[in-house]
Amino acid sequence: MRPTALVTGAGRGLGAAVARELAPTHDLLLGARTEQSLTDIVAELPGARALPVPLTDHAAVAEAVASIDRLDVLVHNAGVAELGTVAESSVDQWRHTLEVNVIAVAELTRLLLPALRAAGGHVVLINSGAGLRANAGWGSYAASKFALRAFGDALRAEEPQLRVTSIHPGRIDTDMQRAIVAHEGDEYDPERFLRATTVARAVRTAVETPADAHPVEVVLRVR
Repeated sequence: MRPTALVTGAGRGLGAAVARELAPTHDLLLGARTEQSLTDIVAELPGARALPVPLTDHAAVAEAVASIDRLDVLVHNAGVAELGTVAESSVDQWRHTLEVNVIAVAELTRLLLPALRAAGGHVVLINSGAGLRANAGWGSYAASKFALRAFGDALRAEEPQLRVTSIHPGRIDTDMQRAIVAHEGDEYDPERFLRATTVARAVRTAVETPADAHPVEVVLRVR
């Protein structure tokens, strides 16, 4: 029986790249907010199943994953990046960022813990360089990623039968990055950023690490 992997935010960018990397060796459950956003990647990867549900709708998430009784890999890729200084950032921005990047991750993991335990599974958290160092204008995002790292550390300590890996990439060439650069008022040059395929390969490498080792953190920077 092939192992099963669930990837959130799989409709485009890094999530789609991770799905492509895992497809040769895993049965895939691909999550995104809407079914339409998953149409292309599901068509590209025969056998992949769409899991269209907004991660912040906790009741809908619980219903969507209720039938999963065994899960080998859970890749938390979905997230938001809303920029602004502390002085500029609203309460709604802070709430939304923490809700998507931390609370939704914690709740989906909690719901899937029985399935992960049954498989001796692997939880991969797509974090960020901002989860190691906060810069001006990235307060709410960095806070959410520091919290995500702490969540991973706690989960690793509490669930010793699981592997938990935090991936800390630098900035990646994705549609989200284009929006960030536009917000910064800069010209977009993809050569300044990591390729999504490179980060996806790091995820696959972590997942394929032999069972005697625990890949705790992976940090990637543009060369």
